[in-house]
Amino acid sequence: MITFRTPLRFRSLIAPALGLAVAATAMSLAPQANAQEAARVESETRPNFGVLLDPPAPRRSRATTHRRWTSRDHRRDYYPGPGPGPHDGRPYPAGGEQVVLVDCGGNPGSGAIEDAVRRVAPGGTLILRARGGPCVGWLNINTPLTIIGEGGFDPRDWNRQPTATLQAPDGLPCMTVAQGVRVDVRDVVFSSQRAGDAACIIGYGAEILMNRVGFRHVGDEAAIYMDGGLLDIRNAVLETQTVAPAIVADGASLTAYEVVVTGAHVGMELIPGPGQTARIDSTTLKGIGAPNSFGPRSIGMIIRSGRDYGRVEITNTAICGFVEGVAVEGASVDIQGSRVCRSDKGVVVYNGELTLTDTRIRAESVGVAVASGRAVITNNVFSGVREVIYGENRASIEASGNRVWSRHVCRARFRERTRGRYEPYWSGGQGWECVYGAYPRDWWAEEDGLLGLDYYDDGYSLQGYDTYQDGYGWYDREGRYIQDRDYYGDDRWVEPRRRGFW
Repeated sequence: MITFRTPLRFRSLIAPALGLAVAATAMSLAPQANAQEAARVESETRPNFGVLLDPPAPRRSRATTHRRWTSRDHRRDYYPGPGPGPHDGRPYPAGGEQVVLVDCGGNPGSGAIEDAVRRVAPGGTLILRARGGPCVGWLNINTPLTIIGEGGFDPRDWNRQPTATLQAPDGLPCMTVAQGVRVDVRDVVFSSQRAGDAACIIGYGAEILMNRVGFRHVGDEAAIYMDGGLLDIRNAVLETQTVAPAIVADGASLTAYEVVVTGAHVGMELIPGPGQTARIDSTTLKGIGAPNSFGPRSIGMIIRSGRDYGRVEITNTAICGFVEGVAVEGASVDIQGSRVCRSDKGVVVYNGELTLTDTRIRAESVGVAVASGRAVITNNVFSGVREVIYGENRASIEASGNRVWSRHVCRARFRERTRGRYEPYWSGGQGWECVYGAYPRDWWAEEDGLLGLDYYDDGYSLQGYDTYQDGYGWYDREGRYIQDRDYYGDDRWVEPRRRGFW
């Protein structure tokens, strides 16, 4: 092994040189280090006048920009649990479980139901079990999923059978669905009996499918509010107490089948989107049955038009207990095989198009009123009306084959057959004719009978008309029946002089 050693005479020269170099380096770096430290301290202590004059805008999350109701706006004291969620406006992170079962019972603020939503993977299933009471929480859904209630749901007997219930906190929605998200709900009851100005179900551009669901909603807003997107609701019962419509579909594609709505000031408000057709089939809308002297009108179904002309098809539907049964404001509406009852005005067309076919309308004032637009009214039944069809100058009306039962419109007129002897006759109007006799009881049961009202005959009855039809007697000029059984049939019209008495 070869080593190199420095001679002793050079060691004495190297050591002082290294010392001088290190000292020189330290002296050159000291001023720079002191300057950096002073700048840092000065920047931390100097006031930022720009921030004071123009404070930064508050952080706005995605949830607060596209949703109408947020917890920050209405319930600052509501914190459903730790981590991201509706309490701070941040969306839920995607979970990893395909099936999540939550067993909750009267747990407001615990965050159990919100945490269960976070755990569901996109496209997964959330099962609600509420044996100990309802699940209390706000479902803020940002990923597609299916929600199923344990135990099923029977819309005919849902008040007595226990059903999985999702209860909204006071002043908050039951469920909000983000744009583009598809949610399928089955066998669940939604309860928002202290909703305030929050709707129970809110969707903006979302797809919400509901089957076998129930609603108990008390508040100032709708039970279901859809802005765009799709709403498909079937086999549902909505018990609502609100001055707003029970269901609002603004630009949304709506399909309603076997839906029952009770107690709402307005049953539905529809604004069909461009190229869309809203379909309502086998649905029942029951109002409070009393006219309103102030505030918004009580209307069973309001159909408006947005920028583009929309279309609504109504079949086999009962609309009872509203001041106006159906109000058309600029859309195209087709009503077939339906019933409008216990109303002041059956169908009102302020503008747009109406096709009314094979429908029974019971109204106190007008059966169909058309201010402007076009209406085709064929083969319908009107009862109790003071005016069957009313049209203004801008209205185009085509009517044919309509029948009327009414004591006001269908009063008999009398014409003289023989001196002092009159016969009754009835005259119709444009596209309608009167029907003599009692109004069918089975029809009444399907109309006002839905509101629990006793039978009332709107048909016009004429004194002695049955005997008159049998061939006996006649009427005087004032319409009083004169009974005479001595002559039968046409012999009653033969003058006494021709019979040999004079």
